Amino acid sequence: MHVLLDRPGAVEAEGPDAGVAAHYGDPHREQRLLAEGLAVVDLSHRGVVTVSGPDRLSWLHSLTSQQLTDLPPRRSTETLILSPKGHVEHALHLVDDGERTWITTEPGAAPAVAGWLDSMRFMLRVEVEDVSAAYAVLGEPVSRESVDGEPVAWVDPWPGPVGDTFSYGPEGAEHPGTGRAWRELIVPREDLAATVGDRPLAGTWAAEALRVAAWRPRAGVDTDHRTIPHELDWLRTAVHLHKGCYRGQETVARVKNLGRPPRRVVFLHLDGSGHVIPETGAELTPLDGGRPVGQLTSVARHAEDGPVALALVKRTLDPGLTLLADGTAAAQTAIVPADGPRARQS
Repeated sequence: MHVLLDRPGAVEAEGPDAGVAAHYGDPHREQRLLAEGLAVVDLSHRGVVTVSGPDRLSWLHSLTSQQLTDLPPRRSTETLILSPKGHVEHALHLVDDGERTWITTEPGAAPAVAGWLDSMRFMLRVEVEDVSAAYAVLGEPVSRESVDGEPVAWVDPWPGPVGDTFSYGPEGAEHPGTGRAWRELIVPREDLAATVGDRPLAGTWAAEALRVAAWRPRAGVDTDHRTIPHELDWLRTAVHLHKGCYRGQETVARVKNLGRPPRRVVFLHLDGSGHVIPETGAELTPLDGGRPVGQLTSVARHAEDGPVALALVKRTLDPGLTLLADGTAAAQTAIVPADGPRARQS
């Protein structure tokens, strides 16, 4: 199914990105090409779900965390499916073409997303379909929305802020995600190779390095069964604070008003002097010893910054502490602050 794995030099990724290439022989060169806007990434392992019918946007609006009722055609947005207690279950990359709503999901999540949505249809005029077998996704360093006559594309709104929301981390040029161009192009699977054309391919290692450097959370990678959006500063692009009722809304409102999520995301620079860097899932402890204070969620090798990571840590952790992950020193940069005073309405 993943035809681009046949390209010269392709090395298949492991973990959540299994099925597509981690790299094509030179991850750092691929990352530089991607950052320069020249390369394309095979994301054909992502799921694709469509929702059709006249009630589709108002119905999705009632079920998820983002304002969708007035979404114009070809305007990209992001929305979350939360549990009744406000935990992140799925992140939906969503764009409507005027006739159908297109959703891309994390690899392997499309059946669960489509199944849950289908179970919530009741008497509304909507049809849900998992079309992952027919459509594939390509990642491009492009910030432009698609127009009529082009394949549908989802443009990443990160770091926003988007709409009536709330952010914990920096805004504008102070945020490292500002200026990162990224979109997901949805194309028929038989057109995948032709759409790539003669553009150079970059693997998921390169794309993940740029994502981590932009502090961009990823569902199923930076989340676990307890994650709420506030912990990852995810309100800024995925949550509208004054829309109608939806599942998990009470937790979103309560934690936003308190200003202190139970855990918080940090960005880490890892010591790259050794040949091995810690793996995702490694526990974090203070440099001078003690109990674990958090866990690595994303680890990447950045072409300029070296080994970097995202981690979830206890809210009360001293932001100035140097940490250890499997014996590797890690220097923190706070994203969600420990004391909450930087939190603000956007």
